[in-house]
Amino acid sequence: MPEVYVAAGSNVEPEKHLGLASAELGKHFPGVRFSPWYRNRAMGFEGADFINFVAGFLTDLPVEDVVARLHVIEELCGRAREAPRWAPRTMDLDILLYGDRVVDTVALRLPRPDLLKRAYMLGPLADLAPALVHPTVHSTIGELWRRFDRAAHPLVPVPASNAGGGA
Repeated sequence: MPEVYVAAGSNVEPEKHLGLASAELGKHFPGVRFSPWYRNRAMGFEGADFINFVAGFLTDLPVEDVVARLHVIEELCGRAREAPRWAPRTMDLDILLYGDRVVDTVALRLPRPDLLKRAYMLGPLADLAPALVHPTVHSTIGELWRRFDRAAHPLVPVPASNAGGGA
């Protein structure tokens, strides 16, 4: 059964939407684990800071079914599918890894190509699964995070009292 890792982020009422997404992830994927939550600057556009976390869970669902469930959760949080890519978000849920599976289709690429470039994905994943070996780079997530230029991409921990169900 593959272990799936999903990045979650919001910059529109983020505590509210991430709390809802955490609860829904728990309903859809029993046993889900969460990283701490982090605040970081919006990337690619001017906007409010995002709050992000990574969730991990085991599932026997095919990757397409996991994506469909994540879309349902995004929609429950008010995300419109036709929203511009580089814009404020109520909820963004992206699969980072689906076990050691490599997927390269028009609709989905795994491991997620920007995982190694985005502190808000790699940092929380390193909190959750530092010993996990990246399936194509063949280094542990903890080692990749240690080598990452954190000064250029600062993450600010969100206090546990503000982190809803995700911390």
